[in-house]
Amino acid sequence: MLDVDLHCHSTHSDGLLTPVEVVTRAFEQGVRMFALTDHDDLSGLPQARATAEAHGLQFINGVEISVSWHDETLHIVGLNFDPEHADIAGGLRDVRAGRHERAERIAADLERAGVAGALAGAKRYARNPDLLSRPHFARYMVELGLVKDTQTAFKRYLTPGKPGYVEHVWATLAQAVQWISVAGGAAVIAHPGRYKLNNRQNESLLGEFRDLGGTGVEVVTGSHTADQYETWARYAQRYGLKASAGSDFHGPGESYLDMGKLPDLPYGLVPVWEGF
Repeated sequence: MLDVDLHCHSTHSDGLLTPVEVVTRAFEQGVRMFALTDHDDLSGLPQARATAEAHGLQFINGVEISVSWHDETLHIVGLNFDPEHADIAGGLRDVRAGRHERAERIAADLERAGVAGALAGAKRYARNPDLLSRPHFARYMVELGLVKDTQTAFKRYLTPGKPGYVEHVWATLAQAVQWISVAGGAAVIAHPGRYKLNNRQNESLLGEFRDLGGTGVEVVTGSHTADQYETWARYAQRYGLKASAGSDFHGPGESYLDMGKLPDLPYGLVPVWEGF
């Protein structure tokens, strides 16, 4: 098992645990290099770093940036960057501003589908008011008894073609990679197996990402199958990209895989964390 986890979330975006709690859990699960990668927000990093240092755990600054690429919403993880750099701080501030409008549109759509009080209900689950996200709406629907768990809420309400899913224009791929790169960090495509892209589109994305200065791709991640580990290992090698690994942990009972449970990278890959 890997003792590295470079993709996790806290209450500063859509996780269930505070930065202190998530770092402590990572340490207790055997993780020794950890990145907090909250969505479009860096406010949890100081608490997470202080907790990691208290445990003797190597902490990596991280973020997960929402990106619009053609008609798809993708996520780019930034690792090992300077969080004080003006470009990434300002870029993320602009992305967060768009989340308010998106949340209001999601709530209106859910209200029309019969989910009463959606906006106020979701806000009760969001400790960071700037990061109101689909998981917060999902948790509210579990509370109402409309669905048995958050995964079911996504399947019935919050994915493309369902009530509660709204199109939104995020940062461009070029912007996300540029913000991370100029701040001294490594840009990584998050959980690529989750996107609804065919082989041609995957190759187009990887080529464009590499040419923009992207560094790596998540090969081992909580939502990938064993077959996808091998698929994305081959893609990484073909496009000269380093390999990353992260659980995408959001909290107990809401994650594909707990921290400390990631398998090793497939043989022959260059880990993105070499040199961190």
